[in-house]
Amino acid sequence: MQEPVQPSAGVRDRFGAVLTASMSVLSVETVIGAIALFVWGQSQESAGLAYNPLGIILLILMAPFLVAAGAVLAALLSICVVMPLLVTAGWCGRRFCGRETWWWVPALAATGSAPLALATAVFVKANALEGLGGWLTATAALTATALVARRLLLPDRPRLSGSAMLGRVAMYGTLAVTAVGSLAVISLYAGIGYEPPQLGVEAAAGTWSDGKGGTLTLMPDGTATATRVETFELDDSFETVMHECTGTGTWEYDPGAGPWSQEVIISVDDCRMDTWEVLGTSEHPKLFVYIGDPDSWDLYTLQRHHQALPPRSRQGEPVS
Repeated sequence: MQEPVQPSAGVRDRFGAVLTASMSVLSVETVIGAIALFVWGQSQESAGLAYNPLGIILLILMAPFLVAAGAVLAALLSICVVMPLLVTAGWCGRRFCGRETWWWVPALAATGSAPLALATAVFVKANALEGLGGWLTATAALTATALVARRLLLPDRPRLSGSAMLGRVAMYGTLAVTAVGSLAVISLYAGIGYEPPQLGVEAAAGTWSDGKGGTLTLMPDGTATATRVETFELDDSFETVMHECTGTGTWEYDPGAGPWSQEVIISVDDCRMDTWEVLGTSEHPKLFVYIGDPDSWDLYTLQRHHQALPPRSRQGEPVS
């Protein structure tokens, strides 16, 4: 009976070297991607707290733990995506060009990632520019990983072991993560992070609408009129209960210590009205309150309705 053919030690070593290189590059890309995603999130309109550069520093310090947590996923991606990409790129190069050429790697990476990027964009309802950005990012990440691993397979280059390639990736990856993290901190300090507009009393006065028939009119003299404005409270079962508020009352603007702490405090007869916070931009400001538990991030939002208020006399009183 013929014994089964066992893979040679050289094949096993080369497989292990390629796997190690691919996993290490994917891990570095994951950390860099997390930093980029954090910065992107800070630049978007959000009701969260103002950014804290300490978060970037902590993210850099946690990089080794993130690498360890993603080891299994990196191994699966390497075996199921990167290695087949290298095999296919090599075959296409020999079949159509007579020799292996590097540019088959990005060409196949772009082609293979396009359906997934399109499906993801449709699922998350992203616009065309966001979908294109996601596709290019996936292509670049996959291409970089495959090209680094391909270096171990080239017969005309000095032989590198898996440990040698891991050391190189670790060194350059650490430099890349540090550079990206530093740029992220500098960018946030430079003002790339989102910040709500500073309203002031004059900007807060006016009519605000929820787009569903609910309006809140704040007059310059401090009176407030609510018409079908939704209010929310938790019942005994911690379920959110909605009520509609219609009535008159008073309001005041508290600038707080800055844009993130400013508040519009409204009191309406027979209504439990929460304190409103500010979102939006200077051109399109918004008032919002949390629906139920703030940890759920559900918001009830009023947008500024561009409607002129009654003119005011020189003494500051509305003209009848």
